[in-house]
Amino acid sequence: MTDQVKDRMRPVRSILVSQPKPSDENSPYFKLAEKYNLKVDFRPFIQVDPVSLKEFRQQKIDVLKHTAVIFTSRNAVDHFFKICEEMKIEMPADMKYFCISEQTANYLQKYIVIRKRKIFTGHRTATDLLEILKKHKNEKYLFPCSDIRKNDIPDFLNQNGFNYSEAIIYRTVASDLSDLENVYYDILAFFSPSGINSLLVNFPEFKQNNTRIAAFGPTTAKAVRDADLILDIE
Repeated sequence: MTDQVKDRMRPVRSILVSQPKPSDENSPYFKLAEKYNLKVDFRPFIQVDPVSLKEFRQQKIDVLKHTAVIFTSRNAVDHFFKICEEMKIEMPADMKYFCISEQTANYLQKYIVIRKRKIFTGHRTATDLLEILKKHKNEKYLFPCSDIRKNDIPDFLNQNGFNYSEAIIYRTVASDLSDLENVYYDILAFFSPSGINSLLVNFPEFKQNNTRIAAFGPTTAKAVRDADLILDIE
């Protein structure tokens, strides 16, 4: 163990999780806080802003010329159906829906009657979903997404000659964190590169000092290192 690593192995009393507070009272965060007598706070570092109807129209996308929609999050579901409502578009009964997870598929019932629709579901990851898309190559897909998104699905659709349109329906932007300027935590936990970006947008002069940084997933870990920060918990 190097001296630098030893120096960073300090007791932890406080953690800031850069996500909303979980609604589930059985969340592991609460159990962790109770077991080790920790202060665990929650604060979303990013927020989602819808694109305006005018911005959407500038993309020149005809929703009803598509036969299937790909959803990778609840945000995508909410913002897509909001745009449809504003444009007075009613989704046809034969529209197919391809969802990244069971959770996202179930969320669709907020907007459509699920039992009458054709819904295809991955287990949890984009890779699962791609396997399902392979079996439905003749659809004309619509992929509603954020201005910041992973490339895996569009790359797959392009490489395999799928007919699809990408629609930016919301933007991921940095939240205002100015009230945290003089607040110190032992650990900051991040879950996306956008969270790291938000930290640096809010605090361009951020000095890590003894604060440990935790990152979930390889893209977030890379963003930490690219920002010349020390990644303590990967």
